[in-house]
Amino acid sequence: MERSLADLKPGERARVTRFTDMGPLAQRIMSLGLVEGSEVQVVRRAPAGDPIEIRVMDYALSLRRHEASTIRVESLS
Repeated sequence: MERSLADLKPGERARVTRFTDMGPLAQRIMSLGLVEGSEVQVVRRAPAGDPIEIRVMDYALSLRRHEASTIRVESLS
């Protein structure tokens, strides 16, 4: 089942399936290593829900909620 990365809760793991916006934002995110097929895990959210910290490969990455909403994922856990 495909959903937005922004919808995942802390501790959930998923695989990136696609980007809904292929503009400069997607290019920036892909340059950070978050590409189709990457496995990600949501580590935590700020108290207001923004930003979201995820673990991709071997490092932590923080994304704004609107940035995470452009990334479609399929759940692994």
